[in-house]
Amino acid sequence: MKTLGLTATALSVIALSAGGAFAQSRDQIRIVGSSTVFPYTQAVAEEFSNQTGAPAPIVESTGTGGGMQIFCSGVGEQTPDITGASRAMTKSEYDLCVQNGVTDITEALIGYDGLVMAVARNSEADWNLTLEQVYLALAAEVVQDGNLVANPYSNWSEIDESLPDVAITVMGPPPTSGTRDAFVELAMHAGCEENDAAMALAEAAEKKSDWVKENCSRMRTDGPFIEAGENDNLIVQRLNTDPNALGIFGYSFLYENQDTLIDVKLNDVDAEIETIASGEYPLSRPLFFYVKDAHRGVIPNLQEFVTEYMSENALAPTGYLAERGLVALPDDERSELQARVTSGEGEFSVAE
Repeated sequence: MKTLGLTATALSVIALSAGGAFAQSRDQIRIVGSSTVFPYTQAVAEEFSNQTGAPAPIVESTGTGGGMQIFCSGVGEQTPDITGASRAMTKSEYDLCVQNGVTDITEALIGYDGLVMAVARNSEADWNLTLEQVYLALAAEVVQDGNLVANPYSNWSEIDESLPDVAITVMGPPPTSGTRDAFVELAMHAGCEENDAAMALAEAAEKKSDWVKENCSRMRTDGPFIEAGENDNLIVQRLNTDPNALGIFGYSFLYENQDTLIDVKLNDVDAEIETIASGEYPLSRPLFFYVKDAHRGVIPNLQEFVTEYMSENALAPTGYLAERGLVALPDDERSELQARVTSGEGEFSVAE
């Protein structure tokens, strides 16, 4: 799809530089997107500013979906240069970009992250959940006696007597968040597929995967699941005031708060850099950012910032992003990424 951007890019450059005023009208890079990618991008922004003396980029945590909407709204000084994402850009988002003239885009898969469930260290329970138990606790509807019914569970012990006899209280991201999208796909769908009663209905449907997507994606709205907004730090704060509550966020937030939080084992696997990198941890996911290539060479310092983000100093297994919890790409994949993203060349496509 990169070739689709040739004409649009030429037009965009004309629009951006009309009157010669654009480059002078904004001297700071503007970045939006995922709350999970936010701490990594913020770290690069600080490093870049410290090294160059340039104004630090403005980094906003808008959520993946919200970031895509803003990023794809057009080309020009009022639109962001980069958006972070905790999932890949969707076809509908790409279509919105194309509709608004944003067709020359570079995608960067910067590394991997684990989507964790965590509790305060002073929790008295020894938390170890299966994905099926997570699904049964948080789905809007579950299957009982062969029918989908409103979720009846209020305590974890009602799902399995071996679980803590405390109320189900889980704080997580809103629907605009890529973390929410990833949790639904990796935890809810997978947990639903581990549930025999749900699969009996799914097998009877015309297409099993469609049944799972339609009936296992909706989260509860009756209290046990609490949408806590896009600011994952607020979830961290609330966990420290309620030892029986669980929170959902990216591994980096657990990594940065290990003094007060501990992960909930999922399918008997701890959330650790090694298990995320190997894929053993069931909620491993890739992290991305997207560059609006029409802004390169027009927005001051954008190209230099992208170069810093792609540096070994940032992305290597011993880099400063790994120190914040990012799981680095293998050497060969990282080398290809760095060359492609720094140059802004290479094919870009989205899944249908």
